[in-house]
Amino acid sequence: MPKVLGDSRGWFMRTYSKDRFAEIGHSKEWVQMNHSYTALKGTVRGMHFQQPPYEEIKLVRCIAGSAYDVIVDLRKNSATYLQWFGAEISASNKQMMYIPEGFAHGFQALTDGVELVYCHSEFYTPASESGIRYNDPKINIQWPLAAIELSARDQQHPLL
Repeated sequence: MPKVLGDSRGWFMRTYSKDRFAEIGHSKEWVQMNHSYTALKGTVRGMHFQQPPYEEIKLVRCIAGSAYDVIVDLRKNSATYLQWFGAEISASNKQMMYIPEGFAHGFQALTDGVELVYCHSEFYTPASESGIRYNDPKINIQWPLAAIELSARDQQHPLL
């Protein structure tokens, strides 16, 4: 979690430091930043990833509202293959989610008006874009709310 320094004026936090990220093995450059807005509580976006050789690392931060952020390990030789992890990220808790290469990513809006900012280690490559179904029974992600407002694309991602 970023260290938040506050006083009567407000607060300050560093969201990226090359040397601190090197401590966890991150050496890639951030090449693209995206910002998403999700209007309605319960909306699910995901589970997205890019196929090799365009696999990407993501760093996701919530700057408005609250989201349940989820990652799924898709690395076939991993001890945590097909396991998922989810955590609340919000403007108030200032948590961020680091998503390694080989993981699918998605989130559910826990409030109306959720905004996320994403850093990416690879450029968006439409021909490499892929996904898995948000409700795949083989993974069994426990979303906190009933899922609403899924895109047609997200509803049609394949089951494993």
